[in-house]
Amino acid sequence: MTTPLPDISAPTLDYYERNAHAFWEGTRDHDVSQNIDTLLRHIDAAPPLSILDFGCGPGRDLKTLRDMGHEAIGLEGSPSFVAMARAHSGCDVWHQDFLALDLPASRFDGIFANASLFHVPSSELPQVLTALHRALKPAGVLFSSNPRGNNEEGWNRGRYGVYHDLEQWRRYLDAAGFDELEHYYRPAGLPRAQQPWLATVWRRR
Repeated sequence: MTTPLPDISAPTLDYYERNAHAFWEGTRDHDVSQNIDTLLRHIDAAPPLSILDFGCGPGRDLKTLRDMGHEAIGLEGSPSFVAMARAHSGCDVWHQDFLALDLPASRFDGIFANASLFHVPSSELPQVLTALHRALKPAGVLFSSNPRGNNEEGWNRGRYGVYHDLEQWRRYLDAAGFDELEHYYRPAGLPRAQQPWLATVWRRR
């Protein structure tokens, strides 16, 4: 039986609500500069750029993007993260569930989805990617980084996740109207078996 969508979204968001401050303390010093630099390098527009940090969490990367001079807007489903991100970054943060997005059309030069899209059930991923495609300006760029796997889907310590391999992820993005620009595995410099993260970069077709 397929799990009803509210029963997927609500427990995952509740996990982050209950662990918001611990999550912040555990991730605030993570270095994802490679990911941010990769997104910005592929955007063919003059700065300052309009960037959506999709699943911005407590606002670490949102603040980095703002400090670089860009117009950064966050989007987050956890109320605690929304408040933390606003306070930490000074940026506008939209409180939206990933499964009920309401995004303006052709608004952003780039979308930064770092460790967020893997929470979207595979049944809902096409409509979420379509919403992100519409929110990008023509030739806008989507960056995503997700924990990779062999296309498993389900619950993992209180959170719902889908662990795509590269080929399956490519099929979803291609169907949503994106062209691949680059992919790599993280952390850099380690054997593939020790690189659990798959980073991909896409241009709106």
